Amino acid sequence: MSEEPAIVILDGYTINPGDNPWDAVTALGRCSIYDRTPAELVLERAAGAEVILTSKVKLTAAILQQLPGLRFISLLATGYNNVDVEAAGRLGITVSNVPAYSTDSVAQTTFALLLELTTHAGLHDQAVKQGEWVRSPDHSFWKRPIVELAGLTLGIVGFGAIGRAVARIGNAF
Repeated sequence: MSEEPAIVILDGYTINPGDNPWDAVTALGRCSIYDRTPAELVLERAAGAEVILTSKVKLTAAILQQLPGLRFISLLATGYNNVDVEAAGRLGITVSNVPAYSTDSVAQTTFALLLELTTHAGLHDQAVKQGEWVRSPDHSFWKRPIVELAGLTLGIVGFGAIGRAVARIGNAF
């Protein structure tokens, strides 16, 4: 890479919708930052890039082959399925991701969904706002039966970082 590598951020909006400066990245090289990049503009925007930062933009073997100066791709997410990593490897392009950035929020979302499945809070909220509870002839009102968590067992499939975080929260529950 040159002293100031050409860095292209193809879909930076998710990471920085305006509240998270790119200063640490722009200090590393010449940056071109795009909020979103449609498939038909990937090659045009990535031309000359030595480094690409992306999340959801597909970087196929056909695209990678047309970017001879590309040396590094960093996926700004936990997965790497949007990059043909085998092709990248053959072309000498290093690919990285951020494997643990969302562990706590994913575990928390697990419990939000668990509570939604057992209490149907969204369904009941909508029904109350539509006046169904007020019109109900009964004091107790429910659209679907509520499943109480007391006495149940939480099963966790997989015990990686997210599974362990779910277990910690489950223990607190």
